[in-house]
Amino acid sequence: MTVTTLLSRALSSPTSPALLPLPDEVAELLSALGAPPRLAAHLRAVHDVAHQIVDWVERSHPAVALDRDAVIFGAATHDVGKAVHVAELSGPGSAHEEAGRKLLLGHGVSPERARFAANHASWAEPGIGLEDLMVSLADKIWKNKRVPELEDLVVARLAEATGRAVWEEFIALDELLTGIGDGADQRLAFQASFPVHG
Repeated sequence: MTVTTLLSRALSSPTSPALLPLPDEVAELLSALGAPPRLAAHLRAVHDVAHQIVDWVERSHPAVALDRDAVIFGAATHDVGKAVHVAELSGPGSAHEEAGRKLLLGHGVSPERARFAANHASWAEPGIGLEDLMVSLADKIWKNKRVPELEDLVVARLAEATGRAVWEEFIALDELLTGIGDGADQRLAFQASFPVHG
């Protein structure tokens, strides 16, 4: 199978588990970049999880002001810099973060939307908004990685916005993340079925 065919499959073909396809603008960008199929598969899995999280917030916290489109776009592009720093698809590294922001800016993406590529691993930094936390959360829970510090920040923001007790928000978020985490093995298998390199 060609790299182009694999990339196309990773971006939008029916999957098991069922994952939403990446937004057209993201799919076009990844295709133009000749992104590794595994990167597209990873972005698709995180994007799908971000949808689940945002849907939950909108359903159970209607008073919370959240830019749904920003979260979805951020999740779909957060690791785009790994198209340049391919070694970071299978190993550690943070060079992809700033590279991703610059890449998005270079393709006409606004700074407000490009920021997620640079800050998705920096949730404790000052000025991080709820949308940024949601992208970071999706990037962890897609593989069932629980990060208490990150989850505590999300819980605190939700409790502040709703006026509900922190413990209530914690229980509700924990239930959501446990349910999403249950599908991690299938998402990991989907990602692993695509090569890092052509």
